[in-house]
Amino acid sequence: MQELIVLLIFVGALGYLGNRAYQSFFKKEAGCGKGCGCATDGKAEKALVKERL
Repeated sequence: MQELIVLLIFVGALGYLGNRAYQSFFKKEAGCGKGCGCATDGKAEKALVKERL
C-alpha cells in the first residue's frame, strides 16, 4: 500500500514537471518569463518595433 502511494506521488510530480517543461517550450504568448500574466499580444509588440524603427 505504501509503495502505491509513493508511486502515485512520483507520477504526479513527473506529470507536473512535464507540463511545466511543455509550457516553457511551446508557449505562444510573449512576456517577461516569470509566469505573472503580463504577456503582450503579438500585434502590439510588432507595432512597438515598427515605431522604434
